[in-house]
Amino acid sequence: MGDASTLLNDPRLLVGAVLAVILLAMVLSIRAANRAARLSGPLMQLARRVEALGEGQERLAGGLHHVTEAQLQSQGAMMELMEKRLAEVQGRMSESLHGSARRTAHSLGELQERLKIIDKAQDKISRLSGDVLSLQDILSNKQTRGAFGEIQLNDIVGKALPPDAFTLQATLSNGRRADCLIHMPQPPGPIVIDAKFPLEAYEALMRADMGEQKTRAAQAFRLSVRKHLRDIASRYIVEGETADSALMFLPSEAVYAELHANHPEVVREGFALRVWIVSPTTCMAVLNTLRGVLKDARMREQAGAIRRELALLASDVDRLGTRVGNLDRHFGQAARDVAEIRISAEKAGNRARRLDAFDFSEGEEPTRVLHR
Repeated sequence: MGDASTLLNDPRLLVGAVLAVILLAMVLSIRAANRAARLSGPLMQLARRVEALGEGQERLAGGLHHVTEAQLQSQGAMMELMEKRLAEVQGRMSESLHGSARRTAHSLGELQERLKIIDKAQDKISRLSGDVLSLQDILSNKQTRGAFGEIQLNDIVGKALPPDAFTLQATLSNGRRADCLIHMPQPPGPIVIDAKFPLEAYEALMRADMGEQKTRAAQAFRLSVRKHLRDIASRYIVEGETADSALMFLPSEAVYAELHANHPEVVREGFALRVWIVSPTTCMAVLNTLRGVLKDARMREQAGAIRRELALLASDVDRLGTRVGNLDRHFGQAARDVAEIRISAEKAGNRARRLDAFDFSEGEEPTRVLHR
């Protein structure tokens, strides 16, 4: 406290102290300025960066605004395009649905028609199945099977020959009744056609397995056909009454084919017995040939009558020529008479004209009076 009062009382010390304080303050100010100068560089850079960041943020905000506007425009255009495409798709789908509906309706109509056709076909198949069962019932019985062959033979003969060329169920002099007798002229004479149907032996042959069973079935089939051939040869070939051959009618093409394909010795035996085996197809061909022979024979029978008619026709032609000549002479005489009448008329006309003109000149020849 003593020293301080001394300093306060001494002006020089007080000025020195003040100067020292001022100097110290200046030093401290310089140091603070230097420190502030050192700190102002980064702050300026930070300010510039903040300013640049603000400008970038403003540009980013403008870009975002433009992007937002462009996105909104794109979304609008996209929405319009999608609405347009959606409308087109809806239109196409509507047309496709309508077309599909029409095609479906048409297909359903066609399906219904086909179902009707199928129903009709099924009805026909049902009826055909009944007919097949009926046919099986017919063929299972020997008597009805024989009647079936006779009916088929009658139908074929009736279509191939005129009614007066054959007789059904004709009785021969030996008391045998033939299914059909063809009235052929001599030679060869009437020909008998008899229907035979060895169905049981044929079905057994078709059902038989290979080996011994097949051999026995084939032998039974051949025996059955041989029996029919011999029966026809002994019953329906009558010397002096029928032809020296006959026809055996098989009403099944399958039996006929089996016989000719696998049993030719039976066919040759029929040739030896002069019994010709025919099926529905070959029978029609044979009957057509016989029809030609009948036609030729009938033409020969009528040849004498035709010649007599031709002679009478020649006499009529000669007589007609004579009468035409007489008529021509009459016409010639009539023409001459008409010419003379025309001359007389002309002369009478001339004379009348002269009388009317009072022309009595001489020199006119007197008119001749014609006496006819």
